[in-house]
Amino acid sequence: MSTEQNKAGGSVISRGGLLEDLEYRGLIYQMTDKEGLQKKMEEESILLYCGFDPTADSLHIGSLLPILCLRRFQLAGHRPIALVGGGTGMIGDPSGRSTERSLNTGETVASWTESLKRQLSAFLEFEGDHAAQMASNYDWLAPLDVITFLREVGKNFTVNYMLAKDSVNSRMADGISFTEFSYMILQAYDFYKLNKEQHCTLQIGGSDQWGNITAGLELINKMGGGEAYGMTMPLVTKSDGKKFGKSESGAIWLDRNKTSAYQFYQFWINTDDQDVVKFLKYFTFLTKDEIEALAVEVQERPEQRAAQRALAREVTAIVHGWDAVESAEKISKALFSGEVNELSEGELVEALEDVPSTTLEDHEEISLMDLVMAVQAAPSRRQARQDIESGAVYVNGERMSGQDAMITREHRLHGKYIVLRRGKKKYFLARFS
Repeated sequence: MSTEQNKAGGSVISRGGLLEDLEYRGLIYQMTDKEGLQKKMEEESILLYCGFDPTADSLHIGSLLPILCLRRFQLAGHRPIALVGGGTGMIGDPSGRSTERSLNTGETVASWTESLKRQLSAFLEFEGDHAAQMASNYDWLAPLDVITFLREVGKNFTVNYMLAKDSVNSRMADGISFTEFSYMILQAYDFYKLNKEQHCTLQIGGSDQWGNITAGLELINKMGGGEAYGMTMPLVTKSDGKKFGKSESGAIWLDRNKTSAYQFYQFWINTDDQDVVKFLKYFTFLTKDEIEALAVEVQERPEQRAAQRALAREVTAIVHGWDAVESAEKISKALFSGEVNELSEGELVEALEDVPSTTLEDHEEISLMDLVMAVQAAPSRRQARQDIESGAVYVNGERMSGQDAMITREHRLHGKYIVLRRGKKKYFLARFS
């Protein structure tokens, strides 16, 4: 993604007015000492951080909420730290999990750490009065020796205190290793380290991080640190009970090589009416007036899906840029109209990434009947014949009739593709080798 093109924008909110905006958007789930934090933010530009452990080579859309929250703080005049857990990623966070994580090699975690740093850098500004920082906790966790860590840090936590945390308590029935049991202390040390050395005042995270965040506050208090606060955001849920961030093809990633910009756009445009206003508040920088106007559209003209289009456009632009929005809309229009011949090769491949694809040997021509059977668009030749005769078969958006019709090289898009459509929505892709 292009760093300059994809910086999340947004309307200007004052330092002290940010918490009110976050409350309107439903982005505050838990908070320590709201009045104290409000006063602090009104008086000065605070330094805050959020951690992202490298459990894969890309973040997924579940990470968008805290990423955009960091950006909201920056737009309001505060200074964010995007902390990649190069050290804690070697251990594994038990929060929100019922089983142990598999331990990855140091080389893998280091590689993923660099990937996440590059991704996160696209959402924040690293120059100017409120410049963001990028950090990895490997830099201060790796040099620690175990004796010093246990004596100076570990002694501040009782086992009883740790067992009372949900992230640990929920795992007691099936067991938890000492490795993951210690994760809470490592994250607490991150907060202490940033607070002591950089006067970082606030840690934010998902609601599953509350135990880890408050452990950090506990450590700061016991080790004589400075003023500190914690805040969590809600777990993103869907009205139908299905897990947010998943599609039929799997997780929705921020890396367009793992989830194409078109797939990303489609995920958001397929948002249910019951979720769309909430997601507009969560994931866009549209103003309250703009969101409320779209809420009216949902109530009065739901069939036009204006709110879903706005959501898809805004979030896709934030993550992939406005060029990606234009391309996704072009692809959507082509698939709706059937005019796939208008798409570039890249757009064509992106549009049909999830449809059945068949590689065929390079011949001068192939009959329409054989093509239908080769791409498995019909279960039998009899059905294929009926589909062709009824006009239900399209080649590159053009209705084909006559089972003896021949598909030649001239039909191929970009010299090697044939797009076959059966009915209104069932697409099949033939690639000629």
